[in-house]
Amino acid sequence: MKQPTFFLSHGGGPWPWMDGDFRQAHAQLEASLQAVPASLPALPKAILMISAHWEAPAFTVMTSARPGMLYDYGGFPPHTYEVVYPAPGDPALAERVVGLIEAAGLPAARDATRGFDHGAFCTLAPMYPEAQVPVVQLSLRSGLDPAEHLALGRALAPLRDQGVLILGSGFSFHNLALMFNGRGQAPSVAFDAWLQTALPAAEGRAERLMAWERAPAARLAHAREEHLLPLMVAAGAAEGDAASCNYHQADYLGGLTASSFRFG
Repeated sequence: MKQPTFFLSHGGGPWPWMDGDFRQAHAQLEASLQAVPASLPALPKAILMISAHWEAPAFTVMTSARPGMLYDYGGFPPHTYEVVYPAPGDPALAERVVGLIEAAGLPAARDATRGFDHGAFCTLAPMYPEAQVPVVQLSLRSGLDPAEHLALGRALAPLRDQGVLILGSGFSFHNLALMFNGRGQAPSVAFDAWLQTALPAAEGRAERLMAWERAPAARLAHAREEHLLPLMVAAGAAEGDAASCNYHQADYLGGLTASSFRFG
């Protein structure tokens, strides 16, 4: 059955393996991720994960049958550098992804050694804690061109009819300089309000996303847009479908507004 696509705000560091206030700050996000599987038409045959934490000169596909782990964060407790998300890879799906990218005239590459980064495993662990669904990770392309990432999504769209769940993992607000000092509250509210109006209707959405830098507080919300580009892929893969907000929080980490969206 045809799967929807998602743009997911993935939270901070290894939060699913934390306790106390930091874990509690992610309670709403965790509940929204836990709710995703029941909202799908069927158990995905595989997941294609586009994470904000992987950029490469070409769109690069993880090809390992048994991906490892990449602990791409710092300053967290020692046990968070030992967590494992043991989902299998899917080399056959990886080859289909490479073929679709190349057929669209976009550059593609393979990586047999890359492990899951926290943009991937911190969203997947609440969704599928048993890690039973195969996962293939796909990079962003250096240069972070919105048009290229929308085109990537369009190229990947046929996978939805093959039971593949396409997940873009980033964050609706990502400016570390403003995140923890209260200065991010107003720009996160302003940019989130734009997302809430720009995304639901399919008509004209690609054009609105192409012009995202003209949105209110755009460059304050995303000083660098790597955490927004997974949204372009999810939207491109569901270009004709309406979108809805499946997670919205106005007090993330003490005052930031954050959201996730489902397409289709």
